[in-house]
Order: sequence, then structure tokens, then C-alpha cells
Amino acid sequence: MSGDLSNEIFTEIYQAHLDYMVLVFRDQHLDREQHKVFGRRFGRLHVHPTNHVGTRDDEILVVKTSAKSTYTAGDTWHTDVTCDEYPPLGSMLYITETPECGGGDTLYADMYLAYELLSDKMKQMLEGMTAVHDGGIPYVGLYNTVPPEGGYARNEHPVIVTHPETGKKVLYVNSGFTSHIKGLKPFESRALLDMLYQHIAQTPSLTCRVEWQPNTLTFWDNRCTQHHAIWDYHPYSRYGERVSIVADKRPSA
Repeated sequence: MSGDLSNEIFTEIYQAHLDYMVLVFRDQHLDREQHKVFGRRFGRLHVHPTNHVGTRDDEILVVKTSAKSTYTAGDTWHTDVTCDEYPPLGSMLYITETPECGGGDTLYADMYLAYELLSDKMKQMLEGMTAVHDGGIPYVGLYNTVPPEGGYARNEHPVIVTHPETGKKVLYVNSGFTSHIKGLKPFESRALLDMLYQHIAQTPSLTCRVEWQPNTLTFWDNRCTQHHAIWDYHPYSRYGERVSIVADKRPSA
């Protein structure tokens, strides 16, 4: 991805992204501008909500864990920034430093298949339901950041959405951002969400695992996947940078 992409190669990558959801590019040597140029081929770049605290580049999210870290970003099943009205359509994480001890892999889960494996009665019940996605859950509750003026974004999305390009149904709740399902009593919402989260976390057939090597770029479709960054390497370090692409449509049924 460090070289110029012809329109033909870009079209192949674009289609592969839709077909396979998670693409891994090894032995890439990218500076920040090259990373962003590749991301912009797919759309406008996203500014991460936590970048309001002051970063050198608003369009780059630094993903860094060291011996002094009290958490690592993404250490739970989630879909990126679903608290936004227009969550990213995809994210590109470029890892340049991996732990000396090994580890630090990322799991990805197929939310098309997560939907398909539900019973017909469960699908019927979830259709038409709406969930609330709250940025304060991870960014304040887990990462202990200071929210911007007005707080982090909080938006509603259908529990079952339709991918805008493939037309396939997607299970669209995640433990990172979803606070509750509207119209249910709190205990009902909690029980239903916990069941769906267990379905995602405990169904191996949904998942693939990316083993990071230095100078690896992974590009995933954020509209139909979830991911979990495994923190199994403390006190060793891992470093990467991410760009995300803003979707031009809201998640919809």
C-alpha cells in the first residue's frame, strides 16, 4: 500500500473488502501520509472522538500499549465508534511494533453469520428493535478520558441493520458501545444483550484471528464485523496507528 495503486488494483481490493471483510497486507512500509492516502481512496477520513485532547494528527488514532498502560484499546468485542451518527465504514490499522514475547493478536467476528445463526423467532423479535450506543461507556468508563464539551456522542441504531452495499442482514449491537435496547425494561434489555454478546464471544465459527507482524496493515469492514484486541503481552509493548473512513449512510434496517 506504500506504492501508487492503479484503478484496477484498487477495484480488486474494494471488492475483496466486501467479499472477505478482513484484509491483511504484510510487509508494508508506510508513512502517515501514505496511510491516509490509501484510506482516502475509500472516502473521507474519520476523526476519533478521543483525539479532542490534542494530537499531532486528528485523522490518525495512535494505538499504543506499554508496560505503564492500565488498559489496551479494544480489549473487548466491539465495532468501532458506533456511538457516532455515521460510524466508520472501515478501519485500517498499521502495526509497526509487536510484543517481543509474542501475542497481541486481534480476533474478528462475522456479524452476517452471527445474524444467520440466530433462530427465526429470535430474528423476528430483534427486527424493528432499536439500541442506544454511548461513547461514554468505553471512553470514560474504561479509558478514563476527559470528555469534550457536551460529552461523547450518543446515537440510536437498529439492532438488525442491512449492509448498504451487499444487502445482507447484520447483527448490530456490541459490548463496547451499546448501552440498552429501547422499549424494554432494564433487566430485559440486559438479559437480551448479554445473550447476544455471549453468542458472539462463544461461537468460534464466527471468528478469524490476525497474528500481527511488524509492518502489517489490516483493513476491516466495520459495518459487518466486530473485533477484539487481545492483551496477553504485559509488560511488553505494541504500537500501531489507525485511520478510519466515515460512512456516507447511517446504519439502517
